[in-house]
Amino acid sequence: MLWLNVEAPFAAFRTFTAGSFRPTAPFITPSAAYGLLLNLAGIEMRRDDGKSAMTLIRTDLPRLEIALGARRVPGQHSLFQQLHNYPVGSSGKDHAPACKGSKYNIAPARRAFLSDLRALIGVRGDDALSERIHDGLAGRGPKRYGLPFLGDNNFLPSRIDPLAEPLPARWLVPLEEDDAPETDTSPMRLTIAIDRADMSRTTSRLYRMQATETETVPAAAWTPVGY
Repeated sequence: MLWLNVEAPFAAFRTFTAGSFRPTAPFITPSAAYGLLLNLAGIEMRRDDGKSAMTLIRTDLPRLEIALGARRVPGQHSLFQQLHNYPVGSSGKDHAPACKGSKYNIAPARRAFLSDLRALIGVRGDDALSERIHDGLAGRGPKRYGLPFLGDNNFLPSRIDPLAEPLPARWLVPLEEDDAPETDTSPMRLTIAIDRADMSRTTSRLYRMQATETETVPAAAWTPVGY
């Protein structure tokens, strides 16, 4: 079993949406935590089959269980930003000469993000992966892999510390019908596994954050993740 304390000044865990507003989940998702763990272990999760329009996710990745806890509820913010892209079709091409070769379709967008993320990630079910994560944190992992990031590749963690045991945290557990909403934060839908080729096969679940911090991790907090 492995415990990680992850802290970052900013983070964003995008939900799948279209339009000018780019929301974020209110906390790190199981799918994002899984991607971070593979990054630390130096395991590439993408697969290019040379046929699909997008980079797919490998189907032979490790399967494990993840528990997520909040040592602090992150702040939620938003800002306006210009998005530059190449549009599909011929729209916007009249702007191309003025952009001198840069992306010529510019549109304003509002992007949500989190601040002061302080998360605990528990990992169990794959001791070999835990060893690779320890090696990656110690600088003994593959050098070919990029820096770990939290949702957006410009949101880098300030620290990732392995722990011998979990710290007190508000653990995320699946939301059940008989839960009392007045004692917890608002429900949050978090992605567990993402299917880039068929979004209908992407899995997610409603979670709630416990009202108080505990060192004991609830049995329901463990979520199976893998591909």
